[in-house]
Amino acid sequence: MSGTPDPRTPVLVGVGTASADAEAVELMAEATVRALADAGGRGLGALVDRVAVPQGSWTYPDPARLVATRIGAPAATTQLVELGIPQQSLINDALAAVLSGASEVAVVVGGEAKRWARDREKAGHAPTETAQPGATPDVLRRRGGPLLEPVEVAHRLWDPVQQYAMIDNALRAAEGRSLTDQRAEIDGLWERMSDVSAANPDAAFGGHRDAIWLATPSPDNRPLAFPYNKWHSTQWTVNQAAALVICSVGAARRAGVPEDRWVFPRVGLESSHAVSVLCRGRIGEWPAMEVLGGTAAARIGRRLDEVDVVELYSCFPSAVRVQQRALGLPLDGTPTVTGGMAFAGGPFNNAVLQSVAAVVPRLRDDPGTLGAVTTVSGLLTKPGLGIWSARPDGRPPLLSDLAYEVASVTDVVEAVETLDGYEGPGTVATCTVTYDGMDPVRVVAVCDTADGRRCVALSEDPDLAAAICAQEFVGTEVLIGSGAFRPA
Repeated sequence: MSGTPDPRTPVLVGVGTASADAEAVELMAEATVRALADAGGRGLGALVDRVAVPQGSWTYPDPARLVATRIGAPAATTQLVELGIPQQSLINDALAAVLSGASEVAVVVGGEAKRWARDREKAGHAPTETAQPGATPDVLRRRGGPLLEPVEVAHRLWDPVQQYAMIDNALRAAEGRSLTDQRAEIDGLWERMSDVSAANPDAAFGGHRDAIWLATPSPDNRPLAFPYNKWHSTQWTVNQAAALVICSVGAARRAGVPEDRWVFPRVGLESSHAVSVLCRGRIGEWPAMEVLGGTAAARIGRRLDEVDVVELYSCFPSAVRVQQRALGLPLDGTPTVTGGMAFAGGPFNNAVLQSVAAVVPRLRDDPGTLGAVTTVSGLLTKPGLGIWSARPDGRPPLLSDLAYEVASVTDVVEAVETLDGYEGPGTVATCTVTYDGMDPVRVVAVCDTADGRRCVALSEDPDLAAAICAQEFVGTEVLIGSGAFRPA
């Protein structure tokens, strides 16, 4: 390795994944054991002084303690990080702790076992988790502020597939694309993603899916929220965990970790500034990710479309499509090495760690390359962006929360606080259709009101719902009253 990095320089030295018919904490512990083995060296597990876990769908009060005990580091400081805090934030915190000297060896690990729980319930057995009576983490990181407006929660706009579908429909309208063009772009992208998953041995649902099949609602691909069907959605009923081992260069040398395992963080960016979908002036855009991408590009001295290995967070097509535009990536590209969360699997609140674990081996295999992994927290709410390389650039990583910069470029619209809080004319800013089985039955719309605010309005007219699936409705003038709307 050229040059001599400062001993406090943080390096990612081990990645590990696990997938088995077992509860989530067992998968997290196994992924951590594998990450330590991936790092090599001597006794690195006993040196771990910090274990952080993002909250999942499980109920463990302090899962990091169970992991720390399993790897022989029972005295490690444990952290549990609430939902709504980007997974990149956990990585940044570990990197900053190592850089400052507060930590020598840190583990970031997360996992889910929804499939295990489902299968046990189907077999008539309770999916019992390891008990931790009276346990509390050393550090509980709490989210600041809500991810949704109260009116969104009260009127069933909390469902991610609905909100991401509305983002996609806003993007289509803003770019002047037809519904046919939108469908072709979504399903062409998802077909290419599925082809990547077919070559990923860790993919939960790997294999080729044809664009026409993806576009067509069927019992095996039921419609969820127009234009999305089941296989456009992240699949979180999986048994998957991933762990990252981060340490100082000094600790890596003392533990004998070979230098060919070292991967250096170049950039770790996030934004804690949160604006709900309802209140975004430009629903089909993500200026926050543009800020992160521009900052990262300036730091690494190249555009993001020149980064060699890219894994975009891919919970729904609009997440990928909006990020491609925000980061200046080619719209006909395939920004994944895993195959994406619909096909590789999307363990709840842990997919970013899975992504980093997939990118790292490629950087080790070709040390001259750069790898980028993005984070989506909430509903395109809080972005994250990490850039890594197996070669150091002689500088500490750029770690920053760009909330101020993001706030300065994010247009915000005031929300009508209740569903029945506005009566009068409006214009559809975006909308989606929900279904009863295979039948479109309900329209959920975000509307611009005549007094310059935003409201949620509904229609239970199945004929209108069917029509919206066949023709553009964004931009239509409507009359709103008692939380419902009809075309003007």
